[in-house]
Amino acid sequence: MRFDIITLFPEIFAPFLVSGVTRRAYESGLVDVKLWNPRDFADGNYRRVDDRPFGGGPGMVMMAEPLALCLEKIQADRASCGAPKASTVLFSPVGKVLDHAGVEGWSASPGAVLICGRYEGLDQRFIQTHVDLQISLGDFVLSGGEIAAMALLDAVARLQPGVLNDEGSHQLDSFNPALDGLLDCPHYTRPESWRGQPVPSTLLSGNHAHIERWRRERRLALTQLQRPELVQIARGHGKLSESDEVFLADLVENPDKDA
Repeated sequence: MRFDIITLFPEIFAPFLVSGVTRRAYESGLVDVKLWNPRDFADGNYRRVDDRPFGGGPGMVMMAEPLALCLEKIQADRASCGAPKASTVLFSPVGKVLDHAGVEGWSASPGAVLICGRYEGLDQRFIQTHVDLQISLGDFVLSGGEIAAMALLDAVARLQPGVLNDEGSHQLDSFNPALDGLLDCPHYTRPESWRGQPVPSTLLSGNHAHIERWRRERRLALTQLQRPELVQIARGHGKLSESDEVFLADLVENPDKDA
């Protein structure tokens, strides 16, 4: 899996690629990351990559030609290394919001070329000619696409075999199909009582069936409270059992019931 990243600030990625548990994916080559600066493909002494927008208005726009030359170099390099053809992705507010299903799709892909925009964006002609897919992290604007690219890389890297200490830990992540797309339950560790707040007694019982039911109910309760649309989706897919529905009905009638 190879990700080529087009960015005006490749230095931002240096600490990211050598820190945390996901560094294993990059160090081992499970996820190969190559950084490309479009400024290296710009003309003139100043290597200019942006200019004023036609029609006026604030800010600057990234020019099409340096981006196109950079992309062509990436495509040639991938071909020479035998890397499979990959999609060209732009992080943009107009894109589809990245979700768990999307991350799982990318985790099984050959990678992609990730374009990190800056300023007011990219010349639309480049987008129309070269961009295959646009992705957003949500309804807000960042100063550049680098953080979005790192978010995608991190989410993909942690799903690769051998990256996490516990191979199955990501199966219990929020939104995972193994949890029927629900939010994960709360977690506790030592001490058993912290500043007068005890760990729920069920978790100390040693009864694994009761513990799993408690976790299921906490996932349902938390999701119903914070993201009720996810409960509706799970229900629509037939993922809720009769006992789940009884618990949710009781939760609606007794929202303050002790967990």
